[in-house]
Amino acid sequence: MRRREETCREAERRVEFEIKPFDVSHKAQILGLSLRAWAPVFSGLRPAVPEYVYEAFYPHGWRARQRSDIEAFLDTEGDRVWVAVKERAVLGWVGIRLHPEDRMGEIVFLAVDPGHQRHGIGKALLDFALERMRAAGMSIVMVETGDDPGHASARMAYERSGFERWPVARYFREL
Repeated sequence: MRRREETCREAERRVEFEIKPFDVSHKAQILGLSLRAWAPVFSGLRPAVPEYVYEAFYPHGWRARQRSDIEAFLDTEGDRVWVAVKERAVLGWVGIRLHPEDRMGEIVFLAVDPGHQRHGIGKALLDFALERMRAAGMSIVMVETGDDPGHASARMAYERSGFERWPVARYFREL
């Protein structure tokens, strides 16, 4: 009975939306929702890494760096970006890269507006991106996220979608 109740609650939380190709008119909404979605991520990241490393990556703050990275991606690789929209509101987005030399797709960005998280939007965007990669002839897909407390929900989401962790160690030293 409990599983049936969970399924009913999940269905109640679902939001009707469409996944559409990125259009420049979506840019401001993408930037806004991404910064809102990632605020708790970066508040969890900062205390988990050495201050000199954080300052090296985000000398003008994480918002400035993320805004710049997102804008550059949208401006140069917008043909590999899709948005989840309801009416004219952008609820989330995904951006991918294809690496044909390795037959590997890469999830570069995935974000859902905090007010619409846990409604199946992120999963739908991820599944949509995976299908686009399959159609492009890719045989594997990669996504990179942090191992800090701020990225815990991202790791859980990727693992629920069948991603397996690649063991890697990245070290820093102040000069």
